[in-house]
Amino acid sequence: MDTEDVLCLLQEVADTLVTPRFRALEEAQVQEKAPGDLVTVADREAEAVITARLRAAYPEAVILGEEASALDPGVARAYASADHAFTIDPVDGTKNFVHGSPDHAVMVAELRGGQCVRSWIHQPQHQRSCVAERGAGAFNNGRRMVRPPVSADPSRVRAVSARRDWLGRMLGDIGPIELTWVCCGVDYPHLIDGHADVALYSGTNPWDHAPGTLLTTEAGGHVGTFDGSPYDPRRADAGLVVAGDRATYERVLAELGALPRR
Repeated sequence: MDTEDVLCLLQEVADTLVTPRFRALEEAQVQEKAPGDLVTVADREAEAVITARLRAAYPEAVILGEEASALDPGVARAYASADHAFTIDPVDGTKNFVHGSPDHAVMVAELRGGQCVRSWIHQPQHQRSCVAERGAGAFNNGRRMVRPPVSADPSRVRAVSARRDWLGRMLGDIGPIELTWVCCGVDYPHLIDGHADVALYSGTNPWDHAPGTLLTTEAGGHVGTFDGSPYDPRRADAGLVVAGDRATYERVLAELGALPRR
């Protein structure tokens, strides 16, 4: 499938399986996988369709869907050693979706040799589709995305996180940390647009972060872990810093000791 084919698949799935349930979910169509971790009929049906279409096109690839991996940990183990793989987040920001917020997305990433080579983020309610290809750039509805320069004034550098106990903290002269849009498929494009300059994540699930990290680096931003190493979408890291540029990443890295880790 070429890049446009996969984007059309995500748009089709959103139009037929996700958006018809938006603000129309019945109580029985929402469940908890774990306390506070929601899944809906839209998540499950959308993932099944995307998985089937990708598997038909790439029978040799390992396909790591968020919902499938919750049911079968063996999928994640196969993904970690796969030469060719896809990640699927059928409804990123499920809690937002359940509560009627338009800030949700359908996301897919493709990895070869452990590197993310293509990614797709479709925001159905915002009618925004972001696509990235390694070495070819990042695009929003067909227009190239370029991350604007980060302000030289630390007081104007905006840091965000979805982790509640980090909110209000300072990172040296940067901060206080504010709340993200609580959806990686919305957070990453907003950071590239310049609505935030740093995003901090304690979790690094590949279906959440593989799509946006490629989008960010192809648009001129920088991504790395809390220990200073490059982000590896096949490895569980302790934390992730997404920044508008490398210099900002390094400034934040030097101040991460101010954040509680437990």
